[in-house]
Amino acid sequence: MSGVLYVVSTPIGNLEDITLRALRILKEVHTIAAEDTRHTRKLLSHYGISARLTSYFEHNELKKAGVILKIIEGGEDVALVSDAGTPGISDPGYTLVSCALKAGVRVQSVPGPSAFTSALSVSGFPIDSFTFKGFLPQAGGKRRSSLKELSGTGKTYVMYESSRRILKTLSDISELLPEAEVAISREITKLNEEFLKGSAAELLTSIGERKLKGEIVLIIRTPLLEPSHEDAMIELKRLLSEGLSVSEASKATAKKFGVKKGDLYNEALGILNK
Repeated sequence: MSGVLYVVSTPIGNLEDITLRALRILKEVHTIAAEDTRHTRKLLSHYGISARLTSYFEHNELKKAGVILKIIEGGEDVALVSDAGTPGISDPGYTLVSCALKAGVRVQSVPGPSAFTSALSVSGFPIDSFTFKGFLPQAGGKRRSSLKELSGTGKTYVMYESSRRILKTLSDISELLPEAEVAISREITKLNEEFLKGSAAELLTSIGERKLKGEIVLIIRTPLLEPSHEDAMIELKRLLSEGLSVSEASKATAKKFGVKKGDLYNEALGILNK
């Protein structure tokens, strides 16, 4: 009989934020697959847990997945942990879990902390519905394009951002989404935990010359803007200029602006016939 793969959430900062079940599982399993064994060993040492550790990180995921599955198929239980929070959420884990499920291995969640849910819970934004975007693109052009897509939707978006890029990102938001409400949660549960909320311009003023450090969760709430006919036509012309067919351009624009495809189809034909 094969063992179980436990996906175990660990503290994102404060070591007290770990469940009793997580501690029990970490004590009982045969092997702990850790993103950084040195980091995980500090947590285990704090709770007096001796365990067999193996590294499982971004660049050895596929290779190590096979090794770990052999341990589980041999009847032993394995716990998967990341450096902080829940494995698989912008951290290694997807490949191993996917392979385990395909192999018929039982996978169990041992829930606990997650940085983005912690930040959302104290943001004061409507979170009955939200979109998690992971990390924003590092390249400036792609980052700006990603931010433009959030404009006028009336929705809440949560994402991670590097402390090295946060000022540039806030500057982009200030320019591209000036009406958006923005919140930053930094170093959540740690000694220097900080929460800032306001427009991107206000946050830039508040931060000033400070160099922010640590993990950052960025939340953006964009106001709902009713699209104008002019906006829809601009998008339609752009898509046609990029080589999309009349049908494809009309369908994409209709979906984005919430208008009838048939009306746009006729407009598109008129544009091409000019």
